[in-house]
Amino acid sequence: MTLDERVTALSYAVRIAVVAKYSGQIGLVLALLTVPPLMVSLLFGEYAFSARYLVVFTVLVAVGLPLARLPSPARIQVNEGLVITALAFVLAPLLMSYPLMSGGISLQDALFEAVSGVTTTGLSTLPGVEERAGTFLFSRAWMQWYGGLGIVVLSVALLMGHAVSARRLIDPQTAAPDLVSTTHMHARRALLVYLVLTAAGFGVILAFVGDGFHALALALSAVSTGGFSPFDDSLSGLDSGCAPLAVMLVAFLGAITVPAYYRASHNGWRNLGGDLELRALLVMSAGVSVLLTLIMLWGMGLPWEEVGIQGLLLGLSAQSTTGFSTLAVTELDPVAKLVLIPSMLIGGSVGSTAGGLKLLRLLILLRLLQIWLRRTGAPRHAVIEPWLGGRRLESDALLRALLVIMLFVAVVLVSWVLFVAFGHDALDALFEVVSATATVGLSTGITGPELHPFLKGVLCLNMLAGRLEVLALLVLLYPGTWFGKRAKSL
Repeated sequence: MTLDERVTALSYAVRIAVVAKYSGQIGLVLALLTVPPLMVSLLFGEYAFSARYLVVFTVLVAVGLPLARLPSPARIQVNEGLVITALAFVLAPLLMSYPLMSGGISLQDALFEAVSGVTTTGLSTLPGVEERAGTFLFSRAWMQWYGGLGIVVLSVALLMGHAVSARRLIDPQTAAPDLVSTTHMHARRALLVYLVLTAAGFGVILAFVGDGFHALALALSAVSTGGFSPFDDSLSGLDSGCAPLAVMLVAFLGAITVPAYYRASHNGWRNLGGDLELRALLVMSAGVSVLLTLIMLWGMGLPWEEVGIQGLLLGLSAQSTTGFSTLAVTELDPVAKLVLIPSMLIGGSVGSTAGGLKLLRLLILLRLLQIWLRRTGAPRHAVIEPWLGGRRLESDALLRALLVIMLFVAVVLVSWVLFVAFGHDALDALFEVVSATATVGLSTGITGPELHPFLKGVLCLNMLAGRLEVLALLVLLYPGTWFGKRAKSL
């Protein structure tokens, strides 16, 4: 028996009952998440939205309740956890696009907006949003908010009653038994931190914006590093000069790993500075902001005070993968776009709402390069192991980090070729594809009403792949996930 045959013999397809049970529970969470926009639609008297949200709520409860009552399994396979996670992010925009169509847009554009919302991207095909219904604007921001925390984590925190299974849904790659009993505690801690950040962000933004509805929409989009704005020109629509800085501060806080806040609140806020990814985030954000400032100062001829603010805001927006801006990307020269592309692709911290490859994987890649360089000058018998942040890097973690990096690059390259084949400028196309895959939302103007429907679909896949870090989407689409022998016991 070959190695491939042995691996196949030990592999199991997903159990439909397991996938159905937890998809049903996630459906119940989605039903709860339709309540806020439903209430907003009733408050504004926009009853067309109310009727559609009520339909979605009814369907989710009717389907979710019987599925959620299926028996709990003793364990969840890795592929089952990944499939359930992927289904959550695929089904949510499919369902939520139905109420969005009440805003007078087509199914395709509604689906694009919903995918962009749930994946916390912020790209939009709509020509303008300021004149649209308040329920529509709130719904987009609300989708970004719960997409940022993660529908799955919300499900674990609120509904799931089986610790082993819940642990696998939060991190399907983790099998450490000593962490199982604390699953609900970790999920609820994440939810608590997220709620505190949201409330604090709303307060800060409200102090500068004044309008409660606009402040809420911006806060929901900022803390989730989403980037949907209730204004046509993103943050340029704000009257106060300090308001964009306040919004970007909230977005930057969202790009910091959520567990770091909880640890700092218990162990002292000075310990927050010891977080390796936070230091990397600060360095990267500062470096990109300075580079953009210098490039714009040289090429645009604006006063350095104005250029400095624009560079800072754009640098923070790209690195945190938020997508807010006060300066249109179309006004930037090619060099500035080339600076933004790797910044967007790298993104924020693991365990944050930010997208991209994540800073931790960049640090792992740099550490591996450093180890290789050291080994070139070391004797053959020398053992040099990779360590990062005081922890030894296991081979599985290294392999997964490199695999995710490779898959991200592959998705970007394939999508880029498709955009160029349709006649789009090569640099602008690369920028757009990276922005979608890293769930950023900054646009060179390609994404809009006139974009070819096929390319809109490509961007939707990019956004889903980026949010699911490609792997979960591949598992969902892999035939071996669904067909083959299955484990007998639950």
